[in-house]
Amino acid sequence: MQLPPAARSRTVTAVLGPTNTGKTHLAIERMLAQKSGLIGLPLRLLAREVYAKVVDRAGVDAVALITGEEKVIPKAPRYWVSTVEAMPLDLQTGFVAIDEVQLAGNLDRGHVFTDRVLNLRGQSETLLLGSMTVRPLLEKLIPGLNVVTRPRMSVLTYAGSKKVSRLPARSAIVAFSSDEVYGIAELIRRQRGGAAVVLGSLSPRTRNAQVELFQNGDVDHLVATDAIGMGLNLDVDHIAFAGTRKYDGYQYRQLTPAEMGQIAGRAGRHTRDGTFGVTGRVDPPDDELVERIESHQFNGLKVLQWRNSALDFSSISALKRTLDSAPREDGLARAPISDDVSALEHLTRQADIVDMARGRREVELLWDVCQVPDYRKIAPANHGDLLCSIFSHLIQDGNIDEDWFTRQLAFADRVDGDIDTLANRIAHVRTWTFVANRQDWLADPDHWQGVTRGIEDRLSDALHDRLTQRFVDRRTSVLMRRLRENAMLEAEITSSGDVLVEGQHIGNLLGFRFAPDAGADGPDAKTVRAAAQIALATEIESRADKLSRSENPDFILTADGSIRWRGEAVAKLVASDDVLAPSALLLADENLSGPAREKVQERIDLWVKAQIELLLKPLVDLKAGEGLDGLARGVAFQIVEGLGILERQDAAEDIRQLDQDMRASLRKYGVRFGAYTIFVPSLLKPAPSQLLAQLWALKNDSLDMNGLAELPQLSASGRTSIPVDTSISPALYKVVGFRVCGGRAVRVDILERLADLIRPLISWKPLDKEVAPPEGAIEQGGGFTVTVAMTSLLGCAGEDFAEVLTSLGYRFETKEVQRPVVKKASDSAEAPATESAAAPADASGEKTDAPAEQVAGSEPEANADGSADDVAPSEAAEDPAPEASVAADNEAPAAEGGASETESAAELAEGEMETVEIQIWRPGRSDRRPRNRGQDNRRGDNRKGAGRGDKRAHGGKGGPGGKPHKGKGGAGGGPRRDKAPAKDKPIDPDSPFAALMALKENMNSKDKS
Repeated sequence: MQLPPAARSRTVTAVLGPTNTGKTHLAIERMLAQKSGLIGLPLRLLAREVYAKVVDRAGVDAVALITGEEKVIPKAPRYWVSTVEAMPLDLQTGFVAIDEVQLAGNLDRGHVFTDRVLNLRGQSETLLLGSMTVRPLLEKLIPGLNVVTRPRMSVLTYAGSKKVSRLPARSAIVAFSSDEVYGIAELIRRQRGGAAVVLGSLSPRTRNAQVELFQNGDVDHLVATDAIGMGLNLDVDHIAFAGTRKYDGYQYRQLTPAEMGQIAGRAGRHTRDGTFGVTGRVDPPDDELVERIESHQFNGLKVLQWRNSALDFSSISALKRTLDSAPREDGLARAPISDDVSALEHLTRQADIVDMARGRREVELLWDVCQVPDYRKIAPANHGDLLCSIFSHLIQDGNIDEDWFTRQLAFADRVDGDIDTLANRIAHVRTWTFVANRQDWLADPDHWQGVTRGIEDRLSDALHDRLTQRFVDRRTSVLMRRLRENAMLEAEITSSGDVLVEGQHIGNLLGFRFAPDAGADGPDAKTVRAAAQIALATEIESRADKLSRSENPDFILTADGSIRWRGEAVAKLVASDDVLAPSALLLADENLSGPAREKVQERIDLWVKAQIELLLKPLVDLKAGEGLDGLARGVAFQIVEGLGILERQDAAEDIRQLDQDMRASLRKYGVRFGAYTIFVPSLLKPAPSQLLAQLWALKNDSLDMNGLAELPQLSASGRTSIPVDTSISPALYKVVGFRVCGGRAVRVDILERLADLIRPLISWKPLDKEVAPPEGAIEQGGGFTVTVAMTSLLGCAGEDFAEVLTSLGYRFETKEVQRPVVKKASDSAEAPATESAAAPADASGEKTDAPAEQVAGSEPEANADGSADDVAPSEAAEDPAPEASVAADNEAPAAEGGASETESAAELAEGEMETVEIQIWRPGRSDRRPRNRGQDNRRGDNRKGAGRGDKRAHGGKGGPGGKPHKGKGGAGGGPRRDKAPAKDKPIDPDSPFAALMALKENMNSKDKS
């Protein structure tokens, strides 16, 4: 019903003023003073807030809530809280209030507000609440209107421009698009711990939950669109504009001063003053605008939007005609075409809809269907098609088909997806929530109201969770709230080292160091860490006590030089002047101090010392040198300096001058005098080798060098030789017990076993022509051929083995020899029974895994006078198994001598001989000079065939003739090459040799007789 102008002012009072004047509170108080009342609010969210307040005062049975998507109506309500659009027009209540009446000038919703302002009245009292901008039009349209103005209860001042990251706590940042809102919220989360988000597209439940985050102090910042300017009561101290342009549904435009004042007025509640300003991306407002906002002086509205509410439903054309009616009063303007009118136009373009809307009831129903809001905002045509389906069901079936309704709900009944996806589903289900709240559209509206509300609530909760996960750091928000409450923060440390304050993870205790989370930084980071110090101090004190009483197995040394205690890094080795006495640097912060720190340092130092003394005991003892005198102490020093490895050629002169007592004193410390290397076999074990490599790398500041982790593992695997990696330092090979020999690195103890195999072959000399030479020896002596035992020992053959021999100072010569042809006993396909010595049998698969300390046998040594000790072959240098395939390295007579060994598998072809080429290795010649201290150019320096290695490696007493050489050979290569054998000479009958031979012949003749 439309009231005439003269009757509009009856019982009406306009309460006008800026924000924070208590207008809404006044309306609630006045309504509760009446027997019945109705209040209309601009937002469903605000309606929910007022409903809760009235229920607290009057009881739940006395208050009804009506919105487009929700109806809570008890049996006999006295008070009604509603959105303006949903206000019941047929109620007769003693009190009526309409909030934010200045919205009557809004292009989209203004006509609804105008209708309520002009036509809806309470029997006893009507309050129109709004801003001063609407006063001129109200006084014009409602003659005799009683106007009451209320001043703002707090002061609003301009605070200037500030970056988002520098905004004070309890600030709301206003933007005008979802992308801007999300971007600002992300920034605040990273720098300030998080922000609540309020958008017009959020469901009321989601908006309430987000606002609650801000209200209860979980976050100190709110990022919102201009929706917060519509009556939301927030504890905001500062409003910051992140933009001043908005899209109003028709165009992008600048905010009006009144709109900016409405939004800025949200700062400051009750008597607490507020401020407003802009962010760094917005130009500061001019002084005039600032003054108008601070003084709340704005231009009044020029017109109110109006649409005829006295509609004629006799026909579709009559309905359209009345909707097109123009206002007849000054101050009113016909509202633009709204969504419901557009929907009507869409539906009436379809013939079947027009056919169904023939009577008044049908036309009125059609208009009711057009009132369904387009929450989805997909497209007008899409929304029109949906309304066509609803209207068709209502006309044809009397109500909406429940199966069809269920299928529509199914599209939205999912809680997966991101923020935008969930927001779209909420918009979809809100349409069906609105439909379900029409009492005569569904067979069981109460049931479907519960279903749709349940879906919307689930989606709203999921959306709130997504918003919170994305824009709120829960840890920071909880801590900030507790700090604001001035409460003592509770801190604890879990068994895994997680540091928790108020149940929120702020870092980890790693050994004796506190490592804060990267995200724990913030304005209150120092306070939070201070709270954690109490728990940290207690835990670190406890850990220090436990460490000081820990057993040695609780500690380990890692590859990077860190000392770990029960898995936690507590110290790091640091090089000192003595490679065997590194320092331990504690990995601890200021929380470990005083006696506790000293106690930890002492225990770790003790473990480092014990570990070195345990694994490297021979070196430690050699360094002490008890019982070593003179030259022996000097050699011991060189061995320690080389970490247990001393190449013989580097100390040949000193070693030559050691007498047997000195040698014996060094052997007591585990020193072995090898042909090529003086070393300590027990240090070649995996654990000592690993520790030596680490100490060496630490001393050379190369803990990250290539091969430091791999080489000790290869040594521990039992490999006797490995291919050389050129990216690994040769010095590192030496430290772990390998010697680089050409393309392969061979364990030093294996080289000594190889020397044990070669030595008797070179020194062998035939005394009886009928005696076949041993395998690998040659008839005239002074050389050898490669055997399977040699290649099997080193785990390599062919060119690799040849490179090893060459690096040791040997040289080879090829020679053709005659030997009988060997045939297989079977008639199967023929195959060579043996291989040429030029390509020795590859026995790389037969690796020797015996540890260095198990290598037995005498050691080739030289006495102080230069004579040689008697040397026996090593036990590890035994002949290979008889069934092994052996190259025919010897001369033809040697091959004949060995024929009987293979008679079971092969037979000699009678009278057939073959020519084969073999390699004969001999101690080679080298121009390399020995590096002995005090070396001079005495005779022997330029002798033919002088080798790099010590002569003890090959000839026992020098050359094959058994006489000692007078030259000074090195320790790294083979001895000098033997001279060509002298021609046979007649024996002097008077010589002792003649007498011995005669005696021997006499004994032989007696044996035969």
